[in-house]
Amino acid sequence: MKIYVDYDDCLCETAMAFTRIADRLFGKKVPNEKVRFFSLQESFELNDEEYKELMEYGHRPEVLMAYKETPGAARTLNAWIDQGHEVYIITGRPYTSYEASRRWLDEHGLTRIRMYCLDKYGRHPSAAESDYNMTLEEYYRLKFDVAIEDSPLAFRFFDHLPEMKVLVFDRPWNRADRLPGSNYTRCTDWDTINEIVDTLAASDRM
Repeated sequence: MKIYVDYDDCLCETAMAFTRIADRLFGKKVPNEKVRFFSLQESFELNDEEYKELMEYGHRPEVLMAYKETPGAARTLNAWIDQGHEVYIITGRPYTSYEASRRWLDEHGLTRIRMYCLDKYGRHPSAAESDYNMTLEEYYRLKFDVAIEDSPLAFRFFDHLPEMKVLVFDRPWNRADRLPGSNYTRCTDWDTINEIVDTLAASDRM
């Protein structure tokens, strides 16, 4: 199977790291379970300048490298690759963070996995051409069987694949959103995600 995996808050605990950064920079004390909006500007009640500073700080290479792995993520992805699945990490991170993001993957044992930067949220539309930048046109030419995603704002990128199984990584900022269809399933951890993927793979082999 061909599997799409989002990076932040699926592979690593990005929002948790940003809660500490927002506290350090602006004295905003918002625990991870109270991050109610995918927009960190809204969740932390920041003005435009503060939000810009937050994002610049949070994407520094040394800061990105310190993000904690979501338990079970690397183990699961490596098992899928061993089983012959094609796994793509497609992130909305800016292309300028690619090198540090790639190094984080390598240091967590994900050396075999492919990673692409896709401008999901209109944050870096002028990204330079490279082997790791993916345009929307290139993305829509790909077909996936499964997607793992936490952001409700990214769900629209799955509309062209109505039969694809979307596994929504349960996070505080997506709990108030109604899932778009019966092909969406909320999952609380990587063990649950792996069980579903194993079941789907077994069904395909029958």
